[in-house]
Amino acid sequence: MHVAELENDERELLLGFLRSSLSGDVVLSGGKVSVDSGELLLEELKRLVTKFVYHRNLNRRYWVRVEGGSVRVGRFGKAKKAEKRRKEATKPQTITHGW
Repeated sequence: MHVAELENDERELLLGFLRSSLSGDVVLSGGKVSVDSGELLLEELKRLVTKFVYHRNLNRRYWVRVEGGSVRVGRFGKAKKAEKRRKEATKPQTITHGW
């Protein structure tokens, strides 16, 4: 599972969550988490990671998906702000008074 884009403290919390939820060995090496559980399906692992991301309220910053036989956690790109279009300023009208 690729978790390199998660912040360090979030990686450690994810590791603890997976260790408490799964019966197998969970090891962090670099930006990858290895899960040694006999009958664990990728979809179940994805569900657990998605549950962690949701309960930590990180679902606006991170996405979870299955890619090429592993689960990947990635960061959403920053959304570009739409430029405000400035209207051309209208010239103030001058009123001629006859008094």
